[in-house]
Amino acid sequence: MSQTSLRKVTVIYYSDLSLELLHKVHEFPQSDSGRVIISDEFREGKSIIAVCDGEVDVLNKVGDRIIADHELGAAAKGAWHS
Repeated sequence: MSQTSLRKVTVIYYSDLSLELLHKVHEFPQSDSGRVIISDEFREGKSIIAVCDGEVDVLNKVGDRIIADHELGAAAKGAWHS
């Protein structure tokens, strides 16, 4: 009988309830071929985009710059009207 090894991964996904790109660090069992086995329970309500090895620091993601640019644009527009 083989011992199940766990592998720490970062899962990048969309929630079915939001358009915000999310991520979570989690340990999952690993198959003999090296593939991570993500449970149906974890998958529920998610559209998984990527599974990255280890703990990943996400510096920015889709939408972060759009919000920042929009806020910057509104501030600049206000400055022109002063």
